[in-house]
Amino acid sequence: MKINLITLYPALKSIFSFQNMIITLDANFFIPPDRSRYINRAFDFQLFKRIWLDPIFKVFPNLAIHEAVYDELILPSFKIYADTNVYAVPPKLLIHKDSSLTSEEMMLRDSIEEKIYPLTKYDPMLNNKDERGEVKTLAYIAVKGLCYFAANDFNAIQLIEKAKEWGTGLDNVKAIKMYELIFYLYKNNLSDKKNLRILYKYQYHLAKHEKSINPEWSKFIEVMESLYQEK
Repeated sequence: MKINLITLYPALKSIFSFQNMIITLDANFFIPPDRSRYINRAFDFQLFKRIWLDPIFKVFPNLAIHEAVYDELILPSFKIYADTNVYAVPPKLLIHKDSSLTSEEMMLRDSIEEKIYPLTKYDPMLNNKDERGEVKTLAYIAVKGLCYFAANDFNAIQLIEKAKEWGTGLDNVKAIKMYELIFYLYKNNLSDKKNLRILYKYQYHLAKHEKSINPEWSKFIEVMESLYQEK
């Protein structure tokens, strides 16, 4: 994924001063990246949990996932972590359920899904797993007026950022990208900075083509601090 260091995104700007909004997470925010095709190891879950998941759950009290994404968390370590937060008192992770939609909302949800799914690998007739979580999540939060979707999936982000051009019906949804939250954790001293650098490099500066289009860590931090400096 190419990092955008030109545009200032209001979604990231807003969470520096307000952390209580509902932020809906894609599956890739729970599952550590596996880029073993470029390097001979996946990202360790315990490290991912310590430097990424735990800090995010500590600072944001209203995180959520759609039930279709929850169903994708098959491996025990991911599922246990999610359930620990779902069943905490008070809950630290909300689950969006389609059963909570009114009949009118269901009709609107269906119409948005019809606009989205042809632009993805999901086929509602087959109900296949490919990108089902993203489609179900985006349609649900658009209907419910929930603005923030945190994702690291390029196509899901494009569905949001090209909403008007592609006619996806997601005009009021705002994407929060993984690299933006890496910077947020760094800037607010919420996680180990050395390990955040490792996560950033693993995600965005690992393959040869990524090194040609994305900045190395120190330049990334420098430009992001310039973009999101306090006014």
